[in-house]
Amino acid sequence: MFCFRIMIAAGLLALPCTAVLAQSASTGSGPAYPAKPIRMVLPFPPGSPSDIVGRAVGQKLSEQLGVAVIADNRVGAGGNLGIALAAKAPPDGYNIMTTSPSIALSPSLYHNTGYDVKDLAPIARLAAIENVVLVHPAVPAKTLRQFVDLARKQPGKLNYGSGGPGTTNHLANELLKTLEKIDMLHVPYKGATLAAVALMGGEVDQVIVSVASAMPYIRTGRVRPLAVLSEKRVGPLPDVPTSKEAGMPQFTMSIWYGMLAPAKTPNEIITRLYQECAKALQAADLRERFAAAGVDPWLGTPEEFDRLIKSEMVRYARIAEKAGLKKE
Repeated sequence: MFCFRIMIAAGLLALPCTAVLAQSASTGSGPAYPAKPIRMVLPFPPGSPSDIVGRAVGQKLSEQLGVAVIADNRVGAGGNLGIALAAKAPPDGYNIMTTSPSIALSPSLYHNTGYDVKDLAPIARLAAIENVVLVHPAVPAKTLRQFVDLARKQPGKLNYGSGGPGTTNHLANELLKTLEKIDMLHVPYKGATLAAVALMGGEVDQVIVSVASAMPYIRTGRVRPLAVLSEKRVGPLPDVPTSKEAGMPQFTMSIWYGMLAPAKTPNEIITRLYQECAKALQAADLRERFAAAGVDPWLGTPEEFDRLIKSEMVRYARIAEKAGLKKE
């Protein structure tokens, strides 16, 4: 009887530890997380702003967490393919995604995006970057106003490339068309990087891309920057005027980037990843890397990022409606 009581007591003492271990294994909290590599889905091609931001932050997370953060570029459908993949991934903390405003844009431009924003849990707002209008050197326009005047004189003759329907560079040009009452042909590509390559090759006349993506092309002289779509000039392009300076104050469109996980990912993991992102964005080497690419760190909590996504969905829906864009 004495031995039996000892066995019961030992079992009762073991229960709390067992429960803690079980909880740690099921939620990913505590020392058990992370215990293996983390996949980061990137919905746009290598070299794109989302890719630049995601890989930079992912590298710091890998250093901080002690596990590999593996970049997984899944390109297509204006970012929808990768976003949908991330939304449907297991909510175990080992599947995350870094994306752009396309997540807020696509619902206004597609009948079926393949995902619902509710399928994703915001982790952190990471960064912001400005857009720049680029033209091929053969286009006889040295300023944004000259380009608009040229388009107005030749309706439908000039074309522009984009990263595909639903991307910010697509909607930015549609906004320009609406504001200035001009007609240009839309030529979509599988990512803004490919659209920029097409611009350098003379396939299209103009693209709007992020400053981060544009800098290598600008340095080679194979494209001409006309204006940045921001309230003030940007550091990497101090001589390029803003759209406001060009007489188009409403023609502004900044890009933001953030990290998300599948919905139902445990709150403990979301909090842990946010804290690690906050730490990463304070790192001097990452900030230097961002500065060189024209990227501004812009940390936001999961709640702040959630509010941003929702407000941007409303804003982009209004722009799409005003531009007369129909869902595909």
